[in-house]
Amino acid sequence: MCRSTKLENMKIWIKRIALAILLLLVVGAAAFVIWAENPLEAMPEALAALQNDDEVLVINKQWMVFSPIGAELKTGVIIYPGGHVDPRAYAPLAKEIARAGYLVILPPAPLNMAFTAINIADEIMAANPVIEHWYVGGHSLGGAMAAEYAAANANKVDGLFLWASYSAEGTDLSVIPGLRLLSIYGTEDGGAAEIRLSKERSPADTTWVEMEGGNHAQFGWYGIQPGDGVAAITREEEQALVLEATLAFLGK
Repeated sequence: MCRSTKLENMKIWIKRIALAILLLLVVGAAAFVIWAENPLEAMPEALAALQNDDEVLVINKQWMVFSPIGAELKTGVIIYPGGHVDPRAYAPLAKEIARAGYLVILPPAPLNMAFTAINIADEIMAANPVIEHWYVGGHSLGGAMAAEYAAANANKVDGLFLWASYSAEGTDLSVIPGLRLLSIYGTEDGGAAEIRLSKERSPADTTWVEMEGGNHAQFGWYGIQPGDGVAAITREEEQALVLEATLAFLGK
């Protein structure tokens, strides 16, 4: 076989291999999008919390906005949803926080992944200029992305709350002057060990709340979380503890 023929055959195989790799990438990307767009479903209790009542007005459009009726709003709370979870699953907690007198905004993220909307807080703050104080936080991946935002925008937030979450290894919150932090998690959380290890990069005055018997999934209303532990307390009990700790943190 002549050299030119070998080169031509090699080019054909290179093209075939490149096409195969491209096809695998396209199929993989399509599979990820399909998976991401089908998150863990919100329970009926969560959907019910999106209805108005005598104390809280709920607007579910671009973002889910929970506003206490008749209150003079000075403090806003932004909740970043957990990864691959229907953001509506956090509506019950958002509504109860609002009932205590706070403007609470729960923004969905593209592909149901908070890392696609880390700076969404900037848009929310710009849309609500009357709010004087802002707290950001979230559950699981949402909390980690809220930590990224707080680390880069410490001058814009009054505090950060992490629900069953922790900052990335490269994000040392302990070096950010004046950052107030709440970290609450359950003893049965599948990631409890990682949360405890994050103390090394958390402010010295961080408020730590460990819920005996709590797990990861019961921070929201969406069912079983893969890799999670089995809770020894009910979802209602865990939600009450999360709400109590969060309101105490906001009220300081």
